[in-house]
Amino acid sequence: MDITVEHAPSLERQAALGIDSWPIWTKEPSKFPWFYDEKETCYLLEGDVTVTPDGGEAVRFGAADLVSFPSGMSCVWEIHVAVRKHYRFG
Repeated sequence: MDITVEHAPSLERQAALGIDSWPIWTKEPSKFPWFYDEKETCYLLEGDVTVTPDGGEAVRFGAADLVSFPSGMSCVWEIHVAVRKHYRFG
């Protein structure tokens, strides 16, 4: 159950994934539990976040990071700086 982070993917990679067409989610600084019932890929436009999988290592990421979360993962999100991100499930 690994979280993958790709720092500053190229504009070509972003275009190939169609990131600009994905919905946008925003959230203020907070801390909350989350469960992924399907894979999520997101691209952070703004923010600073630490996600800690149950029984795993904390992963910190922020603006210009492309992040993937596996299906079936339970975790805790801690948003240090308000988040604005594109996201896609599946």
